[in-house]
Amino acid sequence: MSRPGLAALLSFFIPGVGQIYNGDILRGVFWLIVTPGFWLGTGGILGWVCHVIAAATAYNRAEDKERLRYGLG
Repeated sequence: MSRPGLAALLSFFIPGVGQIYNGDILRGVFWLIVTPGFWLGTGGILGWVCHVIAAATAYNRAEDKERLRYGLG
């Protein structure tokens, strides 16, 4: 069972872990690879952007999965 808040928190601290927690392994691996690349490639400027986007997508995906599980959407 995915909880949106936990998924977002996990992915904020280590981008991709929230997606893996949600069961989206390939999405998680994507963020685990892309985020460090942005940190290094831009000197840290876009690293934060990736952290926020990864957390937001983990949260939204977990919410979608909960809605489908409970038949709300």
